[in-house]
Amino acid sequence: MTIADVVGTKGRTVHTILPWATVADAVQQLNRFHIGALVVNDSTHAVLGILSERDLVRELARRGPDLLNQQVESVMTKYIVTVSPGESVIRALQRMTQGRYRHLPVVDAGQLVGIVSIGDLVKSRLRDLELETGVLRDGWIAAH
Repeated sequence: MTIADVVGTKGRTVHTILPWATVADAVQQLNRFHIGALVVNDSTHAVLGILSERDLVRELARRGPDLLNQQVESVMTKYIVTVSPGESVIRALQRMTQGRYRHLPVVDAGQLVGIVSIGDLVKSRLRDLELETGVLRDGWIAAH
């Protein structure tokens, strides 16, 4: 199974925010959509970074409540790892585990086409394993 399969199942919606938006705006958006990260892009839709709940908690501990008035670009993770639609789910899971990432933007030919979370990939992998188990069980039963 590939990342394209996961995006095809979950949908291509990616919630984004502009770098000059306030952290308070970002928090409202995370809460409204029940998501854990926003992709930060500019007016040309170029991916500039990612803002996750983890980023917010770390900076809140460091800066205090005034953080809510700061711009997103001062908090976001600027170095982001992306994944291509053709990458395997297993390889993406390995990268996420090694880098301790919870979200990977999906980029194809320089365009943002989706985002996957570790939960999306684990769910996909579990579905694959259940299918494999069923096939093996049915084959064993038919053979005996």
